[in-house]
Amino acid sequence: MDRMSKIAMTTPLVEMDGDEMTRVLWKEIKEKLLAPFVELKTEYYDLGLPYRDQTDDQVTVDAANAIKKYGVGVKCATITPNAQRVEEYKLKQMWKSPNGTIRAILDGTVFRAPIIVKGVNPTVSTWKKPITIARHAYGDIYKDTECYVPAGARAELVVTDADGKESRQLIHAFPGGGVVLGMHNTDASISSFARACFNYALSVGQDLWFSTKDTISKTYDHRFKDLFAEIYENEFRTAFEAAGIEYFYTLIDDAVARVIRSEGGFVWACKNYDGDVMSDMLATAFGSLSMMTSVLVSPDGNYEYEAAHGTVTRHYYRHLKGEETSTNAVATIFAWSGALRKRAELDGLADLAAFADRLEKATIDTIESGVMTKDLVGMSTLPEKKGVNTFEFLDAVAARLAAE
Repeated sequence: MDRMSKIAMTTPLVEMDGDEMTRVLWKEIKEKLLAPFVELKTEYYDLGLPYRDQTDDQVTVDAANAIKKYGVGVKCATITPNAQRVEEYKLKQMWKSPNGTIRAILDGTVFRAPIIVKGVNPTVSTWKKPITIARHAYGDIYKDTECYVPAGARAELVVTDADGKESRQLIHAFPGGGVVLGMHNTDASISSFARACFNYALSVGQDLWFSTKDTISKTYDHRFKDLFAEIYENEFRTAFEAAGIEYFYTLIDDAVARVIRSEGGFVWACKNYDGDVMSDMLATAFGSLSMMTSVLVSPDGNYEYEAAHGTVTRHYYRHLKGEETSTNAVATIFAWSGALRKRAELDGLADLAAFADRLEKATIDTIESGVMTKDLVGMSTLPEKKGVNTFEFLDAVAARLAAE
């Protein structure tokens, strides 16, 4: 490729900047790995916590709506503030998770899969193939209503139908203080989740597992189970049988046991919170939280790519002191490559798709050559390996890209 000419883009990506150490990585990746090769075209939204607070979190809503407009977004990791963060950043309030806000607006399903490299073997010895988590991206505790209940109070679940008729169920009568939480989901969102999972499993030719706890949650979780079964029977059974793949449902505790004993190579569909926890478990067991891809696929065919990990706060505080860090940027690099590849696919840009492939290959080849961040050094079985700092790793990837 002629290095004097950069690869052109025709439609912008929605670019969502983030917080702390991942914000530092974001800038470096753009400068070292993208800008020298691609004429980047993005619509930029600053989802860093200070600007979210300044805009009363309207910037997050605007970013999600921009993804609906352009079809593809790429997002840096962001802070979901707790009480300590409210004090640290002098926030107006404890803003909700920006990921939760974006997922609620886009709906859809988050697919997360480990990035496999030679020398980093799964902690679970039976795992030979990647396991993809399909995480429902709407409702549950991410759109909950909760409150503290004083002593002597009664909490009730009240549903008012379209004619104004109320039905009531006692949740609990509180002799002492306590807490109560209400959460919801919708048939439409659960059905979209099911179809996304079935279509994804067909696209990759892998079995689909789905798990909830319907024996305990006999209405809420059972609704998920019933809708999955109905949609499978009516819309997907024939295609699954023709492809030689299987769909089955099991309780989540049984699924966890099966996953540990399996060799991998399947899609595991989980409700929102289950998927959040299980994807972190899988990422850690496969190597590192920084070695996992994540893409939100909406029912409308919109895509949002991000790293599956957080903002790496501990490294950021060291970085601010001028100390050396060794932060793994792989998942953030793959968020960009995934978004560029999807943009290329939608716009028919073969050279942009080829660049996304080259970027991922250069990243993996760098690690497999023995150059890696220190989180991987302790795990790698390569005979010769070297732990490098945050910026040295990005420089090594950049050098491989430039040499091609």
